[in-house]
Amino acid sequence: MQFRSIIRIVGLLLALFSLSMLAPALVALIYRDGAGVAFVTTFFALFFCGGLCWFPNRRFRKELKARDGFLIVVLFWTVLGSAGSIPFLLSDNPGVSVTDAFFESFSALTTTGATVIVGLDELPKAILFYRQLLQWFGGMGIIVLAVAILPVLGIGGMQLYRAEIPGPVKDTKMTPRIAETAKALWYIYLSLTIACALAFWGAGMTPFDAISHSFSTIAIGGFSTHDASMGYFDSYAINVITVVFLLISACNYSLHFAAFASGGVHPKYYIKDPEFRAFIVIQVILFAICFSVLINHQSHDSFYDAFDQALFQTVSISTTAGFTTTGFSDWPLFLPVLLLFSSFIGGCAGSTGGGMKVIRILLLTLQGAREIKRLVHPRAVYTIKIGGGALPARVVDAVWGFFSAYALVFVICMLCLIATGMDELSAFSAVAATLNNLGPGLGEVSVHFADVNDTAKWVLVVSMLFGRLEIFTLLILFTPTFWRS
Repeated sequence: MQFRSIIRIVGLLLALFSLSMLAPALVALIYRDGAGVAFVTTFFALFFCGGLCWFPNRRFRKELKARDGFLIVVLFWTVLGSAGSIPFLLSDNPGVSVTDAFFESFSALTTTGATVIVGLDELPKAILFYRQLLQWFGGMGIIVLAVAILPVLGIGGMQLYRAEIPGPVKDTKMTPRIAETAKALWYIYLSLTIACALAFWGAGMTPFDAISHSFSTIAIGGFSTHDASMGYFDSYAINVITVVFLLISACNYSLHFAAFASGGVHPKYYIKDPEFRAFIVIQVILFAICFSVLINHQSHDSFYDAFDQALFQTVSISTTAGFTTTGFSDWPLFLPVLLLFSSFIGGCAGSTGGGMKVIRILLLTLQGAREIKRLVHPRAVYTIKIGGGALPARVVDAVWGFFSAYALVFVICMLCLIATGMDELSAFSAVAATLNNLGPGLGEVSVHFADVNDTAKWVLVVSMLFGRLEIFTLLILFTPTFWRS
């Protein structure tokens, strides 16, 4: 294990992250809200700490192995989440505890969107902007950004990329060099963010709200600058724009790259992709169920209102964004539980969405179908095919391994929450909301997490990390094999 090289890289990345404090400091200066001191102080503190880690180890540039990459990713997310809590602690408004500051920071960076802060409308603009900016950085991953703009790292970068990019098949690169791949991802990400902000602004949002919500929409984070979330704007146009960009962001970014690589939009790349087709089918089915139930129970004032709410909440919850226009937990019958379970599927692999990813659910479904066929024809040989090609057994085994590890982490986190005194429904939905990086849950956590006890909040912070790093990246550090030479 190249510990000194790892410390050098983490120091560089921490120094890079310190620069993000300048943006909310500028917002504080523009709006004169008095919150700028906290960000300027944090900038100098993080830059100094980053330099302290980098300077003594600046000459250690040995090639990193795969396990070094995993350790860097986990270290940086824990260090970054901790560093991100400092402005919350230094600011007078909101006056939060250490636990709440860490929870809010990790929730933003992991794009979970669960908040412990109430009274958002009264917060300084700089704090509101900072929360949204953290989600935007977390959406694609700080490390992918760093690999693109920090060639000084002196490594190939694939180790970091494989540990950071979500999805079951992580060896695929869109371009031959990892730095070029990371740049391509960020160009797409930035372009979508700008387009989303312009659309929100054109639909009636203020420039501040438009930029802020474009950050959390493209990141599929779910944070808002208002307590009422998207319901604050009460606009069909804004809801539709949100739905469109959530669906785009929940798709595999490799598809976006392929579709736009030749200079024009080529829908064939999307249509041919089995995961994309499955994703759209799931969205249509969920919407049809929610809309029909709302109409039958006359839960809304008009047909258009029911259509709007069903479409918005279905896409928002199932893509793990967690934006709300109304309290979906108050919907009739089984709909709240249905939407919560839909977050387990989440977005496509290689997207900014959470959950287990559509491709894994698709593979598990195909595997289940194969086992049923084997019961009927025990001697027949069946292969699992995706996109016309047979998948190797290693990929199928990896998906089953992920599913079992996911279930184990879920059960342990849920039991820990119940042990702290939380009721069963709230514990189940809180773990689902954090492990899937969703945000809102049911019961005690249907609106916010402010009333959750401190011990439970730390359990949920760990759950967020497991969800963001797709279980194995974090779980592998707890195995003796990883640390054995």
